[in-house]
Formats: sequence, C-alpha cells, structure tokens
Amino acid sequence: MSEEVTYADLKFQDSSQTENIQKFDKFEKEEPPVPSHVWRQRALALTLLCLLLLIGLGVLGGICMEKLNTLRNFKEELQRNMSLQLMQNTNSSQKIRSLSIKLEEIATKLCRELYIKNKGNKCKPCPEGWMWHDDNCYLLLSGYQRRKTWQKSDEICSDYNASLLTIKSKSVLEFIKSLKLINYWLGLSPRKDTTKYNNLDTIISFNWFTRNTSVISDEMYCGYIYYPSFFYTECTDTKNIICEKLAQSVKIESILMSEVLDRRK
Repeated sequence: MSEEVTYADLKFQDSSQTENIQKFDKFEKEEPPVPSHVWRQRALALTLLCLLLLIGLGVLGGICMEKLNTLRNFKEELQRNMSLQLMQNTNSSQKIRSLSIKLEEIATKLCRELYIKNKGNKCKPCPEGWMWHDDNCYLLLSGYQRRKTWQKSDEICSDYNASLLTIKSKSVLEFIKSLKLINYWLGLSPRKDTTKYNNLDTIISFNWFTRNTSVISDEMYCGYIYYPSFFYTECTDTKNIICEKLAQSVKIESILMSEVLDRRK
C-alpha cells in the first residue's frame, strides 16, 4: 500500500513543479539591481557637467559684455570724432567764405581802378557797351530811331533784364549829373497830373515806379531828365532810353587777363 501513488499526490507534485518553474522563469527575466555606487558616479558626473556649463556660460557672458563695452566705447569715440570733424569743416567753410568775400572785394576795387583808367577794360562786371557805377550797370539808347514811349522804353529795358533809370542815392545822382543827359526817360512813377520842372538835386525824394506797366493809360504823365532838371510829360511822347541793372560779381581771372592784355599793349 505504501508504494502506491495516489492521484492527489501526483497532482500536488505537478503543481509544485509548475510553481518552481514559474519562479525560475521570473527570476531569469528580472535584471539584477544596479549597485548604488554607479548611480552616485553618474550623478556626480552630471553635476560636474552642469557646473562646467555654468562656468562656460559665465565666461562667455563676460566676454560678450566686454565686447559690447568695447563697441560702445568705439561708437562714442567715433561720434566725438565726427562731431569734431564737422566743427572743423564748418569753421573751414566759414573761413573759405570769408576769404572769398575778401578776395571779391579786393578784385572789385582793383577792377574799378583799372576801369577808371580805361573804360574799355575787360574786367568790368557789365556787358559790352554798358557803363559801370557802384553796383549797377547802365545802358544809353539814344537817337531819333531809338526814341520810344515811356511804356515801350520800359519793355525794352526789361528785354535786357533791366529797368528804367532810378536815382535813389547821392552817389548815383552825381554819376547821372556827370553824364548831362538830355531827354531820357526816368523810372519815376507815372502820375495823373503834370508839374513844373524840378531841379535834379531833389529827385531822390520822388516816388519810383514799382508797378506793372499795364496800369499806364494815355492820359498819364511820366518823368524824364533834361539836364540839369527833370520834367513830366505825356507818357505817349517819345524820349531816349537809359536802362540800369545789377552788376555781376568781379571775377579774379578777368582781372588777371586784363593785366596781361594791358602789358601787351
């Protein structure tokens, strides 16, 4: 009886063997735990790496700040240099301008001296055939065929970029008196009534024409010079013409050329 194996014993043995096999398989699948000292080494390495990164960022930030400060200082220095250069250029321009004005004044004085000695001198700042006095040029148009009405005379002067003669200063008055003009229109403002003759010395205080000639009618009176006086007559009468315009600047090269031409004579 003791050698007989019952069904219950076999079942128990089978279940015990199955349980042992499952435990063995589970034990094979589970990885062995990592020792704690390996984790400590890894953590230490990561910490050192982070510290190195922080140190690197700090050094890089310091270098960047230094570069920025250098660029900022360079920019400020450049701006200061530009400001100084602009100031120097401005001062130089002012000096050049002052020198140019001074040279022009000297050239004008020298040209006047040459013109006084020789009316045909080439340095004068007036067109050919024009007279030069102070800052103006004067052109005489006389003769029977050149006599025109006051309005037509004003138009002819306009064609020369000039106007009829005006006398507004003592210097111009003396210059015109020296010419002893007879029957020349003046740039006096036309009026609706005539007057007796007036001495030429009083002409500076009279009104001078500034309006458009289209306002002139046939019944108005215009002034003319008949040395040593001036009169008013109908604007439709015909007289000689004297035009005036502003003289150009005297050029230094024209004076030099005039000196050369004078020496050749």
